[in-house]
Amino acid sequence: MEQDAGGDSSSAWGDEETQFFFELTPDRILAAVESAGVKCTGRCLQLNSLENRVYEVELDIDDDKLPSRAPERFRIVKFYRPGRWSRQQINEEHQFLIDLNSAELPVIVPGFFKDGSTLQETPESGILFSMFPKQGGRLKDELNDQEVEQLGRLLARVHNIGETKKLEHRLLLDVETYGWQNLDYILDSEIVPEALFDSYEQTAVQALENMEPLFEGVPYQRIHGDCHCGNILWGSNGPFLVDFDDCVSGPCVQDFWLLVGADDEVGLKQREKFITGYEQMRPFDWSTIRLIEPLRTLRYIHFTAWIAKRWDDPAFSNAFPDFGSPRYWQEAVSDLREQCAKIQEAQWGGVNY
Repeated sequence: MEQDAGGDSSSAWGDEETQFFFELTPDRILAAVESAGVKCTGRCLQLNSLENRVYEVELDIDDDKLPSRAPERFRIVKFYRPGRWSRQQINEEHQFLIDLNSAELPVIVPGFFKDGSTLQETPESGILFSMFPKQGGRLKDELNDQEVEQLGRLLARVHNIGETKKLEHRLLLDVETYGWQNLDYILDSEIVPEALFDSYEQTAVQALENMEPLFEGVPYQRIHGDCHCGNILWGSNGPFLVDFDDCVSGPCVQDFWLLVGADDEVGLKQREKFITGYEQMRPFDWSTIRLIEPLRTLRYIHFTAWIAKRWDDPAFSNAFPDFGSPRYWQEAVSDLREQCAKIQEAQWGGVNY
């Protein structure tokens, strides 16, 4: 994918070295929010996010009719990791959300600042940030058949809007970007134990080489990119899709295998329900089912590279204390070997539909 001269990242992790958020003191966080023309009470709660920094900030609203925990009393401010995405890439993410919202799809659109943009930067360190309204809802680890079918209809509508515009700056979810580039980083970073280096390299290379033909001829378009249960909020009116931070140009099947990708009896039944809902709104290319295991493998490699790339950030070393241990890499090799067998099965057409 060609990059323009605007400094777009050409890798999944950004082209600069990992940078940190030590500059984000409470005063600067509140100042960023108030730059949108609102007043804060001073209460600020850090939310769960490793890649970026996300905070819930309470607004100073003089309205006794609003309950103290009403969503209208809060804003969610998101500071993007420096060096990861360019301004153009984040703007494309925001434009996708705006397009979806204009089509009355349940997504959370970033707020607009005084200059009409959805993206600003801190004056001291130039960290890009955006603000979102707070959306109430809860996460669900397990979905019933009705909810799975409902998500199928929703994702089909997302893809209908997604195909109306092309991404010019975001990444391609392909074997080169999410496979080979990540593998090169892992092998060059000297984090794989010497005793397991050859096994990891050989197994990963075999998996990537075997999956490449399976992507030939597959159409790419704007997709969510990281659609799992943790990025779906359920409210009284149904689901809301959140966190489009990994929005990419990729195959549509990427947006549902994390929800209904299991190949056991229950998983296959849910997959059927999902596609039933999907096909009520949009045709589904059944041949792309063959990409589920290759995409799962790319996610394994991508996840390992993500931790390795961010390892100097204390938040990552605290969150993944076993990373780098022999056991971690033994399991990584075992997982890739299992994936090699599944990819080979997909090559020969032995995919469960």
